[in-house]
Amino acid sequence: MVRKIIRIDSEKCNGCGACAAACHEGAIEMVNGKAVLTREDYCDGLGDCLPACPVDAISFEEREAPAYDEAAVAASKAQKAKPCFTCPGVKAAKLTPAPEKPSSAPVSGQLSQWPIQIKLVSPGASFFNGADLLIAADCTAYAYGNFHNDFIRGRVTLIGCPKLDEGDYAEKLTAILAYNDIKSITVTRMEVPCCGGLENAVNRAIKASGKLIPKLVVTISADGRILK
Repeated sequence: MVRKIIRIDSEKCNGCGACAAACHEGAIEMVNGKAVLTREDYCDGLGDCLPACPVDAISFEEREAPAYDEAAVAASKAQKAKPCFTCPGVKAAKLTPAPEKPSSAPVSGQLSQWPIQIKLVSPGASFFNGADLLIAADCTAYAYGNFHNDFIRGRVTLIGCPKLDEGDYAEKLTAILAYNDIKSITVTRMEVPCCGGLENAVNRAIKASGKLIPKLVVTISADGRILK
């Protein structure tokens, strides 16, 4: 049948997961850091997900699609534990910290500039010129024990959280890359899907800047392991 149903623009999607949380029917899931309409028969066409999207990646369209299956949605809800948020990034987990290693000296901080929040920093700041740039998801510094020495040392650091911060980072990052001679970019992100929004913003900023800048993406697990 032809009916009204949502359409998700994967190019615009920043992976924040807000639409998946707003979809009461469970029609939207996060797949490889992007929102995907995985169950067309779960989409009622009312568009609760539209106002939740911060980058206007969701719209309505009329096309051939399965009818909305209210009974299947109800059965699916009954099988689930009804979590308060659908993003796996907020799933509770108990972690076991690694045992402390004896040390004769305290760890020294390696931060070389201020501010560090993407939203607060000026693209024209002098410390950007000729810099190796670290763009880090907020949680990575807490999950990875030796973050200062392994990632912050020798780099200009920017941090952000695509799930909690309003708006899109790509415009600010594009300005930073366009105005300055950035030598390299290292992105540290968590394994959760919403961190894909940060990586996606960096990719779009590099493309928009028109520059060829070497980029390394490091994914960190909640228990502090480097996954890739």
